[in-house]
Amino acid sequence: MPTKRHRHFMMCIGTATAMAVLLGGCAGAGGGSSGPNTLNVLMVNNPQMTDLQKLTADHFTRETGIKVNFTVLPENDVRDKISQDFANQAAQYDIATISNYEVPIYARNQWLRPLDDYVAKDTPFDQKDILQPLTASLTAEDGKLYAEPFYGESSFLMYREDVFAEKGLTMPARPTWRQVAALAAEVSGARGGMKGICLRGLPGWGEVVAPLTTVVNTMGGTWFDKDWKARLTSPEFTRATEFYVDLVREHGPAGAAQSGYAECLNNFVQGRTAMWYDATAAAGSLEAADSPVRGKVGYVRAPVDRTTASGWLYTWAWGMQKASRNPGNAWRFISWASSRRYEELVGTEIGWADVPAGKRLSTYRNPAYLKDAAAFASVTRSALESADPGNPGTQPRPAPGIQFVGIPEFTDLGTRVSREISAAIAGRQSVAEALRTSQALAERVAEEYRK
Repeated sequence: MPTKRHRHFMMCIGTATAMAVLLGGCAGAGGGSSGPNTLNVLMVNNPQMTDLQKLTADHFTRETGIKVNFTVLPENDVRDKISQDFANQAAQYDIATISNYEVPIYARNQWLRPLDDYVAKDTPFDQKDILQPLTASLTAEDGKLYAEPFYGESSFLMYREDVFAEKGLTMPARPTWRQVAALAAEVSGARGGMKGICLRGLPGWGEVVAPLTTVVNTMGGTWFDKDWKARLTSPEFTRATEFYVDLVREHGPAGAAQSGYAECLNNFVQGRTAMWYDATAAAGSLEAADSPVRGKVGYVRAPVDRTTASGWLYTWAWGMQKASRNPGNAWRFISWASSRRYEELVGTEIGWADVPAGKRLSTYRNPAYLKDAAAFASVTRSALESADPGNPGTQPRPAPGIQFVGIPEFTDLGTRVSREISAAIAGRQSVAEALRTSQALAERVAEEYRK
């Protein structure tokens, strides 16, 4: 019999399912025709996936004879549709892009097919080449591997080296958040309209909550303690949130409460901010051939306070639906899309800066890649290898995750809390008010787990 918590999650899935059905009408209602030599893949619409879509027919299909039908949707929409299909085990899709947030939850509900046996027989794939934190994050409580990464990311601090040089400032290789705040004050106004730093303020558990939670971790806070007591009004969580809100209000761009990843990227590229703390995946855009800031950016590890590291860990990975009728061919696609060979294909046909990196040791030993990614490759690798989802802060916690809490309820909880934090950034309420409301929301979740 399912637990109360599991029944609650399935109710949430049911709501997502209804929405996904409506969305599916706009994006193609099905995964395409099925058959022994056809795969249906559901994936997020990130640029790296667009490249994959372009390369599949001329390479994977030509080599294997396996046709791949892609359904591509924005992140929120694709999560809903994946939940719909995998929860029902409808087998409309053989493979989907899932993250290290979903893997343990989906595995626990037996929606995914373990990949260990396929890996063991596929020597060229070389699982040992996958960065250990990613393998660990895609391995469930039962010790089985349930997904393979397409690319991985952590977080780091990006800053304008030329602006710092003009001001006579030096960025530490491992800065503290206090140092970053002081530097933000120094470089604000260094050029016309330039602000000191951009941080996400946009509502969303994957927007403002992600970087904020890394600050909470390193400043000694946690969403829940090991006994499932909500801790959002604790001194540590409060201090970290006040620090984050004050920093972005004092030295961030106008409209900070509506700035997410895309907005901060645009602000930084256009020279409107001197620093930006965000995903390591952003470096490829900053160093692109047409980027106005190419060659002007420095990259250092995520700022810390009480911990030695604080970068997050995230990966878009390939998960195989347990009910897939083509598991052998599904593994062939996963093995190809996550392989060294595929990275080399992207490098030679599209460009080395566009390689879906952040997952293999060999990527960071490839001279061609290192030539184009010299400015950020070593910092990215260090950030990924130091990420510890099981112990990202200063105290024990009941669920894994660095920039999220690895429980099904976090998508709703994190989103609702994010609205409160964003309202504080916008000046519509105080941090104390935001956290009091957030604490009540978190306590409802915690109470179910304590039971």
